[in-house]
Amino acid sequence: MLGKGKNKKTTRMDTLVGSQSEVSGDVKFSGGLHIEGTIKGSVIAENDGKSLVQLSESGTIEGEIRAPFVVLNGVVVGDVHGGEHVELASKARVAGNVYYNLIEMAVGAEVNGKLVHTQSSDDEPLAIGHVEPLGELEADME
Repeated sequence: MLGKGKNKKTTRMDTLVGSQSEVSGDVKFSGGLHIEGTIKGSVIAENDGKSLVQLSESGTIEGEIRAPFVVLNGVVVGDVHGGEHVELASKARVAGNVYYNLIEMAVGAEVNGKLVHTQSSDDEPLAIGHVEPLGELEADME
C-alpha cells in the first residue's frame, strides 16, 4: 500500500516557453510547464499536487520556483521549493536555497545556497526533537 493515494507527477506538458521567448512577470500554471527560454519572475504551480516544472539546459529562471515536482537542467537565480520531488540534472545551476522532500542530484549539478529537507508539500524544515541538558534530565530522574 506504500504510495497509495499519493499524487503522481503529471506526464504531459501543457505549457511551453520556447528557447527564443522571454517572460517578464510571474507565471502561475497547473499541469506541466517546460521552459527552454527565460522567465524573469516567480514560477508557481496551482495547488493540485501533481504539477511539474521542467527547465531545460538552455532555460533560465530569475525568481523563485514553487511546485510539487521540479526538474532542473538550466540556471535558477532564486529559491526552489519542491513539495514532493526535486531533480537536479548535470547542467543545473541554482543560486539560492533548495527546499525538498525527496531530491536527486546528478554529478555536475551546482547549488550555491542551502539544501533544506522539508516534509511533503510543506516548506518548513523538519523539526528535530527537543533535547534537554543532561543536568536537568538527571535531576528529573531522582
